[in-house]
Amino acid sequence: MKWIAAVLALLGVVAGAVLAYVFLVLAPNLPALDAVTDYRPKIPLRIYTADNALIGEFGEEHREFVPIKDIPEQLKTALLSTEDARFYDHSGIDFIGAGRAVLADLRGGFHQGASTITMQVARNFFLSQEKTVNRKLKELLLTTRIEAALSKDQILELYMNQIYLGQRTHGFAGAARTYFNKSLNELSLAESAMLVGIPKNPVRHNPVSNFQKAKQRQEVVLKLMLNRGVITEAQYDQALHEKITVTGKQIYDTHADYVAEMVRQTVVEEYKDQAYTSGIKVYTTLLKADQEAAYEAVRHHVMAYDQRHGYRGPEAFIQLPADEDERDDAIDEALRKHPASDKLQAAVVTEVSTKVVKAELANGDTIVIDGDGLKFAAAGLQAKAKSDMKITPGALIRVLQDQKKRWSITQLPEVEGSYVALNAETGAYRALVGGFDFNRKKFNHVTSGWRQPGSSMKPFVYSAALEQGFSPATLINDVQLSATSEEALRWDPRNDDGKYDGPITMRTALAKSKNVVSVRILKAVGVSNAQNWISHFGFSKDKHPDNLTLALGTGSVTPLQLATAYAVFANGGYQVQPNLITKMTDSKGNVLKSYPAPAIAQDVDRVIDSRNAFIMDAMLREVTRSGTAASASVRLGRHDLAGKTGTTSDAVDGWFAGYAGNVVAVAWMGYDTPKSLGGREFGATLALPIWIDSMRAALTGKPEIQRAPPEGISNAEGDWMYAEFLNGGGVRTLDMNEVAPATPVSTTNQAGTAQ
Repeated sequence: MKWIAAVLALLGVVAGAVLAYVFLVLAPNLPALDAVTDYRPKIPLRIYTADNALIGEFGEEHREFVPIKDIPEQLKTALLSTEDARFYDHSGIDFIGAGRAVLADLRGGFHQGASTITMQVARNFFLSQEKTVNRKLKELLLTTRIEAALSKDQILELYMNQIYLGQRTHGFAGAARTYFNKSLNELSLAESAMLVGIPKNPVRHNPVSNFQKAKQRQEVVLKLMLNRGVITEAQYDQALHEKITVTGKQIYDTHADYVAEMVRQTVVEEYKDQAYTSGIKVYTTLLKADQEAAYEAVRHHVMAYDQRHGYRGPEAFIQLPADEDERDDAIDEALRKHPASDKLQAAVVTEVSTKVVKAELANGDTIVIDGDGLKFAAAGLQAKAKSDMKITPGALIRVLQDQKKRWSITQLPEVEGSYVALNAETGAYRALVGGFDFNRKKFNHVTSGWRQPGSSMKPFVYSAALEQGFSPATLINDVQLSATSEEALRWDPRNDDGKYDGPITMRTALAKSKNVVSVRILKAVGVSNAQNWISHFGFSKDKHPDNLTLALGTGSVTPLQLATAYAVFANGGYQVQPNLITKMTDSKGNVLKSYPAPAIAQDVDRVIDSRNAFIMDAMLREVTRSGTAASASVRLGRHDLAGKTGTTSDAVDGWFAGYAGNVVAVAWMGYDTPKSLGGREFGATLALPIWIDSMRAALTGKPEIQRAPPEGISNAEGDWMYAEFLNGGGVRTLDMNEVAPATPVSTTNQAGTAQ
């Protein structure tokens, strides 16, 4: 009996020592509970359109905080059945549950862990994942403190918003969006059970990393729910066999990566690193329908141009090892280096013939391409094809699936395109697409792409001429300058099509984009006068030449700058400042900063006479009725479209700038490293189709606008003219027999533009 007493005494000493260590050493050094009592989750920066479509998210953690009262009962029940069935009955440490876990261990079956949800909260917020006695003792102490400080619902709320669920996602609301692109309220029982199964191994067993493992865990969760009587046999069977679609990434409501990046830079400049963690929401002026139409239009027509100019061959080639595992690894590695560009997926060819190509996608699926799907790449399937063109096993190609699930070979385009649309009266952005693929090239061509505008610059020269007595009816001699000059010319601009019509009206000359006429007009106006005039539209003098090539658009503009300039014609003579953000709110919806919309048509913003804007509008409408952009009126079925095509020398840049209703928009296409787009390509074939398809959505439901003539103009002499220039006061004809540039100019733009 003495030895028993000795053992008990020893145990008492050990227990006393442990208690002393716990309360004298560990307890005083435990962290404060501020992280849970004043919970401030890291919520990413989110950016929205004016109509609440999510367009961007920035932050280390994908998370959406959802109060416990708004979390569906189905999801809470699934979680509690799996992680802590007695959560509402115990005081943080579940001795009964721990005993059951031990028995289950002995039987060798699946069981809940001994850690309760409160213990997991303590560990996730304050402790590491190391398995030591010291850490476990701290966990138990923190668990009791948390239970004393918070209600059960508050603890569950913390857990469901904080727990890591793979793919940089924290909390169940973020996981629902990441894996299924759904809100919590939209989840099915099957999807809820799959999310609840992730915490056991969030890195390896989430639905993206390993769907099979995630499915196995989901089945375990459903079985536990059935055994505990929280779902019926029918619900269990239905959920078990439900087909689940996993998106595998954050999916936004519309494609606006370039805009999201513009906003991110603005917010980070003001809020620094807090921008990524404090749940700031930014609302922009974009409209979802307009933005999505613009995105699809740029993608479609850049691809169409690329298809017109032929197949260039596979993107890369790899060796396919004979060993199956090594082969899979090689394919996976190659496809990781060539990520998908929206619907354009990369694939590695595994089998080839002239009639059938088999290839493997990043998800492991093998696809078959045959028939019409091979037409575009037919040159690469020929036996005599060059090595860099030939499609062979190991070739990395791009494929596209149509609406009928048929695959075809395509390619990533080398050319770039962009589009921007503004409210012509306020300057608010309505759509912006800065390039073909933001993830491939983050350069924003709308705001930073300085390019020659070509003939889209001509209206500003014509506008300057109106101030000096010209009218749309003024006759100008459309004859090559060298034919009307007695001296040798250092520069002899020509019409691109080689056709000259003799005396034609200024209205017709703009509609047909006559180069020679534009140069004659600029010579009469004076280059210095024209340079001063174009500054009224926001153009910088130092970006435009001090010679006659100014008439043919050899200066530099960005698509955004050109859009604000055309807005002056569209709104009756006022300059607008582009504006993108309407307000920023914090995570609770409180307004941090608001940006009131600019007032419409303030006199202080007037930069040209309303008469000038009206007459230029009339001439720009002629371009879309009978000129180089006549297809716009036909395809859109409207009579209030106005604008101008632009093609630089050798078709290096293609433009269309125009407006209708209260929307002004500019489309552009070209190579980042300037080179010809092709001898048969013009602004009308490159940029105008983008503009038409984008504006179709922007103008839906908008009535046509017919302008009333302002005071001080008359059309008594056949076309509109300033009243003070009537009765011979203006310019009637312009022969310009003696034309030579004021300063030496480059001959690289000799042909000029015609579109």
